[in-house]
Parts: sequence; C-alpha cells; structure tokens
Amino acid sequence: MEARRTLALVLLVGVIWSQLQFGAEAAGTTVFTLSNNCTYTVWPATLSGNSAVAVGGGGFELSPGATVSFPAPAGWSGRLWARTNCVPETSGASLSCATGDCGGAVRCSLGGAPPVTLAEFTLGGADGKDFYDVSLVDGYNVGIGVAATGARVNLSTCGYAGCVGDVNALCPAELQVAGKGGEQSGMATTTVACRSACEAFGTAEYCCTGEHGGPDSCRPTRYSRLFKAACPAAYSYAYDDPTSTFTCGAGAQYLITFCPAQQQ
Repeated sequence: MEARRTLALVLLVGVIWSQLQFGAEAAGTTVFTLSNNCTYTVWPATLSGNSAVAVGGGGFELSPGATVSFPAPAGWSGRLWARTNCVPETSGASLSCATGDCGGAVRCSLGGAPPVTLAEFTLGGADGKDFYDVSLVDGYNVGIGVAATGARVNLSTCGYAGCVGDVNALCPAELQVAGKGGEQSGMATTTVACRSACEAFGTAEYCCTGEHGGPDSCRPTRYSRLFKAACPAAYSYAYDDPTSTFTCGAGAQYLITFCPAQQQ
C-alpha cells in the first residue's frame, strides 16, 4: 500500500511539473521527464552524487506507456537507472528486483547492483554546460535514451545519448545473467541482463586498473566492442569518452526513455 501511495505522489508531482515546465525553463530549473516505452513495468531509481537531494524521491514504479516528470536542483549530479522484474513486499516497505536492485529499498540511497544501464548527469558543469551520458560500464539491463528538450538552448548542439540496441539479445553466454523474465517473457527463464567483462572476469585488462589504469593502457576489448556496436552513443568501457559524453547549454530539459528501440 505504501508503495502505491508513493507512486501516486510521484505521478502527481509529474503532472504538476509537466504543466509548469515552461515556467521551470524560464527560471532555469532542470526537469527530467521519464517515459517507459517498454512492454513491462520498470522501477526507475535515482542516486545523487553531490547532494542529499533525492530527485524523484529516489525511486518509484513506472507502468508501460507511463510518463513522470520531476525537477533537479541547480548543480545537481547523479545517475538514473531502471530496475526490472521487481516484486514489492506486501507492506510496501521493500522491493526485490532481478536487476538494478538498491539493497531492497523502494527509494534508493545506494547504487543499483550491476549489471545495470546508467544515465549519468552533471548539471551546470564547466562553462555552465550540462554533461550527460548513458553508460554500460556496469553492464546492461535495459535500453535507455537521453534527449535534450526545451526552448532556451540550441538543441542542434545537444547530442542524443543512449543505448537503442538490445544487448541482452546479443550477450555472450559467459556474460549472461539468467532469470525469470516476469512481465518480460511470461515467467520463462531468459537473459535479464548482460554483465560487463570487468564484473565477469575481474582482470585489470577489463577493469582498467593496475597496469591498465589509464586511457593509453586500457583499450577496447572484444566485449566492449560488442557493446559499442549495439550502442554507439553509450559508454562501452571506462575510457570511451570521445563518442560517449554529451554536452548541452544551461537551461535544457531532458527526456529519458526506457526501451527507446521500441519507438523506432
């Protein structure tokens, strides 16, 4: 019941902020709009990197086709992700998810357990610009797309970050995480996530540590190339910066879509 009340509150906040988005842009506030284009329910989660502010309440339920909007304070940095195949406890106090789980909490104060696809933001960074990316460094569980919107910036200079390809369908056997698919596959056993090579093998070559701890010594591997081929606009390994980090002028708003491939 508590989880449902939380969802209702977040949805109400989303409606209010959607209606006031123009005013938010005028005031310089950043609004994140999350849209679930998947055929199954996801539980988005957020984690702040530089602030005690839990944007979006830290986590909530998002049904197929649903959209929620919420604000982020100036200078906010952090990450967003989707949890999948989640089962709320009867009391609503905890949540067990097959992927992206944050210690069983509904509202996250910990990062999502890998493998998980991440959308990462730094608002108002160098030269006042926003920096954002979608990362597969911690593996992949669901596709995410990030598009800048709004009237106060030149959107032609703001790139689309994201992972449109279905990495789970391409995942090598040694990286696959199998589980019950739930809404995704009618409870059949399926690949619910794809681990990074670092998580799977733990070697310096794949983790960019030790003698491979720099951009010159940590190079793409056959696994990161597979991720990059599926998702050219996402981080495939730690030093995949040139084609994976995007910037946008201050005042941009952001649409974050789960399962963006199904839009195309």
